[in-house]
Amino acid sequence: MSINLITKTYEVVVVGGGLSGMCAAIAAARHGAKTAIVQNRSVFGGNASSEIRMHIVGASSHAAKPDLAETGILMEMLLENKRRNPYASFPVFDSILWETVRYQENLDTYLNTNMDDVVMEDGRIQTIICHQNTTETEIRLSGKIFIDATGHGTLGVMAGCGSRLGTESRSEFNEPDAPDMANTDTMGNTVMFSAIDRGEKVVFEKPKWAYTFTEEQLKYREHSNSIGSHADGGALIAFEEGSGRLPHFSNVDNGYWWIEVGGDWDDIIRQGEDIRDELIKCVYGVWDHLKNQGDHGVDNLDLDWVGMVPGYRESRRLEGDYLLNENDVRANRVFDDAVAYGGWQMDQHTVKGIFDFDKVPSRILNYDGCYTIPYRCFYSKDVPNLMMAGRDISTTKTAFGSTRVMGTCAVGGQAAGTAAALAIQHGCEPREMGAHIDELQQTLLKDDCYIPGFSNHDPGDLCRSAFVTASSWKAGCEPANVINGVARRVGKQENAWESQDLTNAQLTLTLGKAAPVSQIRLTFDPNLTREIMPSMTRNVRNRQVKGLPPELVKDYTVEALRDGQVVWNRAVENNGHRLNVLDLDAPVTCDTIRITVTATHGYETARIYEVRAY
Repeated sequence: MSINLITKTYEVVVVGGGLSGMCAAIAAARHGAKTAIVQNRSVFGGNASSEIRMHIVGASSHAAKPDLAETGILMEMLLENKRRNPYASFPVFDSILWETVRYQENLDTYLNTNMDDVVMEDGRIQTIICHQNTTETEIRLSGKIFIDATGHGTLGVMAGCGSRLGTESRSEFNEPDAPDMANTDTMGNTVMFSAIDRGEKVVFEKPKWAYTFTEEQLKYREHSNSIGSHADGGALIAFEEGSGRLPHFSNVDNGYWWIEVGGDWDDIIRQGEDIRDELIKCVYGVWDHLKNQGDHGVDNLDLDWVGMVPGYRESRRLEGDYLLNENDVRANRVFDDAVAYGGWQMDQHTVKGIFDFDKVPSRILNYDGCYTIPYRCFYSKDVPNLMMAGRDISTTKTAFGSTRVMGTCAVGGQAAGTAAALAIQHGCEPREMGAHIDELQQTLLKDDCYIPGFSNHDPGDLCRSAFVTASSWKAGCEPANVINGVARRVGKQENAWESQDLTNAQLTLTLGKAAPVSQIRLTFDPNLTREIMPSMTRNVRNRQVKGLPPELVKDYTVEALRDGQVVWNRAVENNGHRLNVLDLDAPVTCDTIRITVTATHGYETARIYEVRAY
């Protein structure tokens, strides 16, 4: 029997279908690049998928840092999930992620497809050779720009890009929390599990292959069935650095992040199957401890699901023109070429994971605020047509403790994909996009990404010079805020217009002169502090609203006027998105744009962060 063969050529090829790869591929496709995404699993989403079921955390640090939630493509998918999946089923979330990728124009998807080889020509990636398991098909994909979103940096290493694994010495970057000597230690992998209350006592018999854990061995890992918190699982707890303070996180219904193995193994990638087997032994051993060794409040709980795909925290990092380091993070550094941001605390997990019985499982390095990530961290220093997205971007190990989380990876992925598409348009290499950095930054802001320290100055936005009035507003939430260039609350600056109530919620923008308008973009408030991601963690779920955020505008009308007469209008009902892009069928010349909000998803006033017109 012969093997099928498919050969295709693209402008951008993304390898890896976690959130970073998804956002990179979608962004590239939306900006006109013919794009492919290759994913070796049956579902998109990586650690956020139903295979692993880790919730998506980011700069807001479980709401400890207000108004820092990631927006852009990630927010779009999360809000759609809240609208259609109010009980946060992970398999349903899978379908929403799949739908977003599968039906994106200019984007071809290759699921169940593993990259086996890379063909190089003159130091550039020419083609990747893949195999799709389900169809027994060899797939050869050629491209102009490739994005490594594999997590492991697999494409980059195969192409000859420099990489790092483990921790740099303190002296290399003068990082205060790096060790004196460099090492190859990593954070380990985790298998999640869930349990369900059956309403009656449930007996558990430990498999003979499972480990046995004593109370003494688990004394630094809170594990009774009570509401608790930890940075990886529940509401953030501010640990004192180096204090050894016990992380209190104990929701037995959602698994334990600290069931972790692999950080001290010889090769966390090539020994992945053995590490997975060890993790399964640990999960069932911990469950045996809960059920059969003392009273842990779990008599009625039944083991409902155990993941068979470990979630990776760390492996290789690829080297770009700059390595983000701990000092950048702590200083909240704003780079001139910033394209993304982070705010999650830097964490350092014990190298032996669950088997470090005498240690608190994670040391948390806290800092205030957020930092930016420069564009130079998203392209290879060695391979001219290679970019990176996700946890394999160019950072030191200490800074990686913050950049590794999925929310941060997702916005970085959108930045990388956007840059790749713009590089195609300019006919330049990814590195050469540095000469067009303002265009890249302004494009990201237009697409509802946040770059701390940067604001909208897009000369094509007709609203930048508008005179803005409203029927009513609250102090600090004046109408002119919608054109101040910042589309979220920052510190004490609201940066939004907010009406007094919903009976008198009309915003009017008078343009400098009559002009043809083809598109109007509105940015609403979904509450950028409250979490909205799917989660197995009970106290994370309990903090969320069931459906869409009440602050989000639901029903509104937009009108374009000329000389006081309405020349175009559109009514939008049951809106579920933060960024609303209204394309007109044909350009309409107008001198005024009027927005009337008639309903929200429960909030008593209308809130709008930004209005743009093109």
